[in-house]
Amino acid sequence: MSQQTFNQSLIEFLSASPTPFHAVQTMASQLGDAGFAELTETDSWDLQAGGRYFVTRNGSSIVAWVMPGSPVAESGFRMVGAHTDSPCLKVKPNPELHNKGYFQLGVEVYGGVLLNPWFDRDLSVAGRVNYRNTDGELKSALIDFEKAIAIIPSLAIHLDREANKGRTINAQTYLPPILSQTEEKPDFRALLVEQLNKEGVTDVAQVFDYELCFYDVQKAALVGLNDEFIASARLDNLLSCFIGLNALLNADTEQGALLVCNDHEEVGSMSAAGAQGPMLKQLLERVEPNAESRNRTLARSVMISADNAHGVHPNFADKHDGNHGPLINQGAVIKVNANQRYATNSETSSLYRHIAEEAGVPVQSFVVRSDMGCGSTIGPITAAEIGVRTLDIGVPQFAMHSIRELAGAEDAYNLSKVLTRFYNMPKV
Repeated sequence: MSQQTFNQSLIEFLSASPTPFHAVQTMASQLGDAGFAELTETDSWDLQAGGRYFVTRNGSSIVAWVMPGSPVAESGFRMVGAHTDSPCLKVKPNPELHNKGYFQLGVEVYGGVLLNPWFDRDLSVAGRVNYRNTDGELKSALIDFEKAIAIIPSLAIHLDREANKGRTINAQTYLPPILSQTEEKPDFRALLVEQLNKEGVTDVAQVFDYELCFYDVQKAALVGLNDEFIASARLDNLLSCFIGLNALLNADTEQGALLVCNDHEEVGSMSAAGAQGPMLKQLLERVEPNAESRNRTLARSVMISADNAHGVHPNFADKHDGNHGPLINQGAVIKVNANQRYATNSETSSLYRHIAEEAGVPVQSFVVRSDMGCGSTIGPITAAEIGVRTLDIGVPQFAMHSIRELAGAEDAYNLSKVLTRFYNMPKV
């Protein structure tokens, strides 16, 4: 696959995935088309050597894997991990607001959102709706209004002369988006029924609850004089999900290969579908029920946790350690932290450097300034939960947690090449 084809597929994936539910649905569709069999957690599994499978949880987390041709305890798994969620504004359970003739929705901030860029953007709503159907059964369906139905207008500079000097955003009062002008306060659940009907879900008797978020309708795009950047919402961390999926689908392997994309990383990962939950551990217990063989499997396995890194911003270069400021389009970034906020050690970083060198792909390193705090990823969590050797790596980007982020057009493609070689390695 050429870089151009890769990036076009990436753009399509990002645009089709406004929520974790949609991202998992898109990934599941591609896996199914590639011959992976979908399993459900409520059924018994009959796993075959060389079999290709995937399973989802909560509709927002997914694990796909290839069973090795040899006993799994002799092969181990080459694992790649990422997360499906991104910081956003989620619709509250009782969201309807009616003020001065405007219909608005109350929102809750999910994760560490960079709030200023959400103003004056064309917004839509997507997510999951749970309802009772006309036969009295509980059902759920994904929904996506697709078109711009809302906006959060900025306050005019004339009414806030200090706005450019230091703006503090009140998440309760500043952020409710405007949807329409109306004499009366609409029933949001009735609007959801109407939209579900438009999308072909015609058996809705009553909407009970939902998990919906606002998103920017502007599509992902290549930007720059030479198309050297990709701009999109949710690059953190759907970019890594796509890279891992692309690598798994392109791997021609008889080794044990696994991709896990968890929800809820942006809020700590502590959920049934998050990396701090039991999903991956329970799956491995089903893959290898014998505890001793499972421990041998993990001892022969390596996890690469892929989550985007902070590229050095030319206007704010002093925010980086002078020797560890990753440049966009100069290779994926090995993340190192002495306090284990990243799970990288010298063994796992050397393995990655070895593979990247064989692939002819550049590598960079990132260490946060010693006088600044450090974020984290699913890497340390997964390493602690299942005891697997782990590397933290990511594509460098700008504007992390903004409504529109920026990464390099070369980096994702190059990381996918390295991960494909990783999946194909006979021994790790």
